[in-house]
Amino acid sequence: MALQFHSNSSVLIAIFHLLLVLLHCLQAKAANGYCDLFKGSWVLDQSYPLYNPSVCPFIEHEFACQRNGRPDQIYTKYKWQPQGCNLARFDGKDFLKRMRGKSIMFVGDTLSRNQWQSLTCLLHSALPNANYKVSRLEDVSTFEFTDYGVKVMLDRNVYLVDVVREQMGRVLKLDSIEGGKLWKGIDMLIFNTWHWWNRRGPSQPWDYIQDGEGIKKDMDRMLAFEKALRTWAAWVDSNINPSKTTVYFQGISPSHYNGSLWNEPKAKSCAGQKIPLAGSTYPGGLPEALFKLKEVLSTMRKPVTLLDITNLSLLRKDGHPSHYGLGGPSGMDCSHWCLSGVPDTWNEILYNLILS
Repeated sequence: MALQFHSNSSVLIAIFHLLLVLLHCLQAKAANGYCDLFKGSWVLDQSYPLYNPSVCPFIEHEFACQRNGRPDQIYTKYKWQPQGCNLARFDGKDFLKRMRGKSIMFVGDTLSRNQWQSLTCLLHSALPNANYKVSRLEDVSTFEFTDYGVKVMLDRNVYLVDVVREQMGRVLKLDSIEGGKLWKGIDMLIFNTWHWWNRRGPSQPWDYIQDGEGIKKDMDRMLAFEKALRTWAAWVDSNINPSKTTVYFQGISPSHYNGSLWNEPKAKSCAGQKIPLAGSTYPGGLPEALFKLKEVLSTMRKPVTLLDITNLSLLRKDGHPSHYGLGGPSGMDCSHWCLSGVPDTWNEILYNLILS
């Protein structure tokens, strides 16, 4: 019995010393500025926004909140503060030097367009006299800084997988991704899809949905989203050379139509919201789609960096156009984002990921 006790005591002492070593490592990591760029809070900073939206010629009507009459501007004065470190401020000249001769393509819906227009404004404001040209060919829009040979492109592709017009009607094909031919040879790809997966009625751009050999009128939308993501993941794994192309996924950009989710039950939308939520946690929790996305990304062979903007954007109930977007006074847009605004932070984090 005495020998057994001595043996157990040795194990306990060894475990205790191991815990001390782990604690020391964690403290050292914290002291060295270890952080997660996507965990933090919004802080007021009078040096923001990063550009003046009134002099950026690329902002479309639906994102031009100040031009559309939004009277408050404090929502433009917040910067994202990660826990344990600071974001390097976006430097447009440095960005262009690092990306000289390269192409960047955003692929997705209007949330991709939100981020694409933000990036064009950030770059234009850094070099307002630089030569550029804007062009569009079918669903691909291109903003090119000709002096640097940098192309910032947008491929409007709301599901990533294909919608094909056939004799029976428009078919959403969960296992077909012919649109991928446009993505080959691009140096940096930033994908996004989610908001259109719950479209119904006249705004739904398909009549049937094809899953394998089966064709249906409809199916569980979260399951359809997951199947499409797996088709996209297989395309990336088969077609991307990581030494030539860097791949990001934008994450799930949230909406704010239910104030109960941010502990303000009287708010039926984002209308009138002027400041972010305090702290680093959204009371309503994270959307299920984000967990599906992370699950698919975890199975991939090729590296894809998640631009995990969901939680930080959930805290910005104040950043949407509301009545100052596409629908005007009679509309209510709590899905897209004002520019300047939250998508600038997405691009600032993207810049920091490039630096690292």
